[in-house]
Parts: sequence; structure tokens; C-alpha cells
Amino acid sequence: MTVLTFTLILLAGAYAAGLLGSLTGLGGGFVVIPLLTLALGVDIHYAIGASLVSAIATSSGSAAAYVKEGITNMRLGIFLEIATTIGAFTGAILAAFIPAHFIAILFGTVLIFSAIISLKKKSNEVNLKKSYLAEKLKLDGQFPEGGGFIAYRVINVAGGFCMMIVAGIISGILGIGSGALKVVAMDGVMRIPFKVSTTTSNFMIGVTAAASAVVYLQRGYIDPGICMPVVIGVVLGALSGSKILVRTASAAWLKYLFAGIILILAIQMIYNGLLGRI
Repeated sequence: MTVLTFTLILLAGAYAAGLLGSLTGLGGGFVVIPLLTLALGVDIHYAIGASLVSAIATSSGSAAAYVKEGITNMRLGIFLEIATTIGAFTGAILAAFIPAHFIAILFGTVLIFSAIISLKKKSNEVNLKKSYLAEKLKLDGQFPEGGGFIAYRVINVAGGFCMMIVAGIISGILGIGSGALKVVAMDGVMRIPFKVSTTTSNFMIGVTAAASAVVYLQRGYIDPGICMPVVIGVVLGALSGSKILVRTASAAWLKYLFAGIILILAIQMIYNGLLGRI
């Protein structure tokens, strides 16, 4: 394979990763890592390094648009980033002591979980139950809908914070934004409207990935030749996805397509991990 062919494949795959990551709030690493390891034969540690860079690019590309539209709860995102950053740094250190094939199996398992989450029926149902801790931290917010703004309240702050630590650890080990766990924590545990949890997840993913990327950079696992086309493709895909999400609350066909792709990739990652091919 020539350098040009390799770069073009990465650009196309990264664009798809950025688009799906932006629309679902799950991050582009779910596509980037299998693309690099399974299709292009790149060592999984270098794939994780590129994935972390792409996660930062996805967050940077889409978060700005969501913040401008007033959907993202920035105060909540910054608060929860304390937990994910601690977890991500810890996970990145642990990754050095975990065999590559085990990382592949764990990654495939997280992929399956993410596919299931993506098929779960989403709702923008507004929670009005008060939380003492959320009020003290001023985490409640509002989002634009139908020409006006809908106010919502945040609950189970401690539970969501603890789950974010787990999300950060997984992000550091696997090189993904762990958007699935972030969305579950905010949507299911903290009862935040799905549109807000998705956009806030995108806002948080970049900071979480940056904490892990520092460790991988020191170990030499971030290769500019791999990261450059990944970043360009992911940013373009994330910008496209942000424009779509701002105009629509859901895309039924997209979540089924996403789940199908993720399940196929998950099976391949687990299979190759069990055989020790990664």
C-alpha cells in the first residue's frame, strides 16, 4: 500500500468517525481504532494514540457549534471533567501494563455496550425534581427548543461524578472518548435531556482525551503521519454532524446503521484479540 492510498483511506474513515461521533456523542475512536488495527495493520498502541488525537479533534469541531446554539451545559461539563480527567490519566498509566490482546477484547466489549446504548430510545423528557447539590453548584440549565428555551434540573450529582471516573479510566486505556458512559451517566443517572447530554459529552470528550494523550505522547505512540489525516477527516466529519444535530432531534436510520457497524467491528476486535492477532 502506498502512502497516498493509506492517507486517503484514513481520511475517508476519519470523516465517517467524526460524523458518527458528533451525532451520537460517542466519539470517533469507535471507528478509528478498528480501522487502523484491523484494516491497516497498525499496532494498537499507535492506533490508540491517533484515536485520542481524533477525540480531541471531534470535540473541538462539534463542541463550538453546540455551545453557540446554547445546548451544551458548560458548567456541568467542566465539573464532571474533574472526574474524567483523573480517570483518564490513571487509565493511560495502567494501559502500559495491560497486554494488547486484552485491550482489544475490552475494546470490543465496550463497542457492544455502545451499540446497545445507541439503539436505546432517547427522550428529551425534562426533569423538574430538585437536587440540593446541583443547586449549590448551579448545574441546572436550559436548552433551545421550538423558538424558546426549556429549563431542566440535574439530580444524582454524586452518582454521575463516580460514573465519570470509570468513563475516564476506560478512555485512558482504550483511547476513546468514552462518550457512551458519559451519555449514560448524564441521561440515565443525572436525568438530563438527551440532546443536552449528547452535546455536553462532545464538549467533555476533548479534555478527557487530552489527559490521556499526554501519557501516550511521552511514550512515543502518537505518530504525526497517522494522526494528521485522522485529525483532518474527523474535524470535517464532526462539523458536518454538528450541523445535522442542531436541526434535528433524532435520525432513526443513523442509529441502526451505527449499531450495525459497531457490532461488526466489536466481533472482529474480540475475535482477533482472543487469537492474539492484535
